[in-house]
Amino acid sequence: MRAPLVLALVVLAGVVPLYGHHSFAAYYHEDKSVSIEGELVEFEYRNPHAWVYILAPDERGQMQRYGAEWGNPGRLSRQGITKETLKAGDRLIVTGSPSRNPADFKLHLKGVQRPADGWKWAGGRR
Repeated sequence: MRAPLVLALVVLAGVVPLYGHHSFAAYYHEDKSVSIEGELVEFEYRNPHAWVYILAPDERGQMQRYGAEWGNPGRLSRQGITKETLKAGDRLIVTGSPSRNPADFKLHLKGVQRPADGWKWAGGRR
């Protein structure tokens, strides 16, 4: 009687983590790419994903606060990105896949550049 219960718990424990991560394609047009240029407002270096928030003009020239969803801090740190890499006020060019809902002003970050000093990140390839 106990063996089936233990087996069921082991199987469940192996399956549950698979549901913990969402597909970026569910939220972003992964087949499209846009670039925005603006001033860094905030850099959230946290789990499950880091976020880059920049103030940049939209298609009509109106200033918007864009959020760019990046990788998790563990992966980013292995690529040399730390919580100190980006600072509020940095002028950035962010490239990524746009949100499926344009009113969200969000991107799935694929690349970021800081023209002032030539620093850039392009999917972990520098």
